[in-house]
Amino acid sequence: MKAAVIRAFGAPDVIRVEDIATPTPGPGQVLVKVLAAGVNRLDHYVRLGQINPNLQFPHVLGSDAAGEVAALGAGVTRFKVGERVIAMPAYPMNPEHAAIRPATAAPSYAIPGAHVPGVYAQYALVPEAWLLRDTTGLPVEQAAALPVPLLIAVRAVQIVGEVKRGDRVLVHAGASSTGIMSIQIAQALGARVATTVRRESSARIARSLGAELVIDATKDDVNAALAQWTEGRGVDVAIDNLGGETLARTLDAVRPMGIVVAMGFMAGVNVTFDVRNFFFGQKQLRGTLIADIEDFAAQFDAIRAGRIKPVIDSVLPLGEAARAHERIAHNQAQGSLVLLPWGT
Repeated sequence: MKAAVIRAFGAPDVIRVEDIATPTPGPGQVLVKVLAAGVNRLDHYVRLGQINPNLQFPHVLGSDAAGEVAALGAGVTRFKVGERVIAMPAYPMNPEHAAIRPATAAPSYAIPGAHVPGVYAQYALVPEAWLLRDTTGLPVEQAAALPVPLLIAVRAVQIVGEVKRGDRVLVHAGASSTGIMSIQIAQALGARVATTVRRESSARIARSLGAELVIDATKDDVNAALAQWTEGRGVDVAIDNLGGETLARTLDAVRPMGIVVAMGFMAGVNVTFDVRNFFFGQKQLRGTLIADIEDFAAQFDAIRAGRIKPVIDSVLPLGEAARAHERIAHNQAQGSLVLLPWGT
C-alpha cells in the first residue's frame, strides 16, 4: 500500500510516499481502507520530534481517518465489510484499559501517528472498540476533518471548561481547526463567543460561525476589547490553544474564579505570569487532551443537523502531504487540511 512516511525528524520535506506492507487485522482488529486522512498541528510537532523523540523509523504519520471497512480480524462482530467508519484518533493500546474514563488516563493511552503507526496510508488497523460507524452524512473528506479538532473542542469547552448557557467565552485562533470547533461547541451550549484572529480572511470565517466579537490580535488590544465586551467583568471561560505569552495574558482576561483551559503551545511552551493575580482572583488553569468515544458519538446528531461542521482549508492527494505540513508550519491553514490516499 501507499503511505506517507518519515525516516527522520525535520522539515516538511522529510515526508515521502512509499510502498509498505498492507497490515493484516489480528483478533479484535478492523482493517480500514482510509479514504481520507485529516492533518493536524500535532502531526507537525511529531514530524519535528517534539512529541515522541524515541519514534521508530520509518514511521507513518497521522491520527484522523475516515473510510470503509476492508477486512475483519477474528472475533469482530460490530462491523461489516464495506461500512463507512471513523476511527478514534487516540485510545488505550491495552484492551484491559478500554473501560477507563477518561481514556486519556489509561496507562497504555497512545496516539496513532505519534506513538504507533498512523493513518497517512491507504489502509490502517483500528481496534474494533475504537471505531465508530460513520452516520454523520458528511462527505468522507469532511468526516476525516472531525476527530482531533472536535474531540479537543468538546473536552476543552464542555467537559473541562464547564461552559454553560449565558457564559461569555474566549476562543483563541478562531479560524484554526480547533478554534472553529470550539466556537461551535460553545454556541451549541448557549454561550456567547469572542475570538482572536490574525487576518481578515480568518475573521470572516469566525463571523460566519457566529462569533459575537472578533478581535484582530495583530492590531487590537485583546484584553481591552474583552473588558469592554464584558463590561469590565472578564470572560467566564477562555480556551487557549496558543500557550506562551498569550496564555499569561489570557489569565488576566478571565474574571475572578474564571476558568482557562490550556491545550496548545503554538505561541510557546514556556509561560510566566503574576501568581498574585492568579490566586487572589481564585482563577483556575486546567489542562486538557481529547474527549472519549462516547462524547464523539454524542455529537453526531448535531453534525447531521448542520450545527457542527468542519471548515476545510485544502483537500490534497497523499503525495502532497509535505505541502499540507508546509501550510501548517507557516500558519497558513484556515480550517482543516485533508489527504486523499487513493487519488486526487
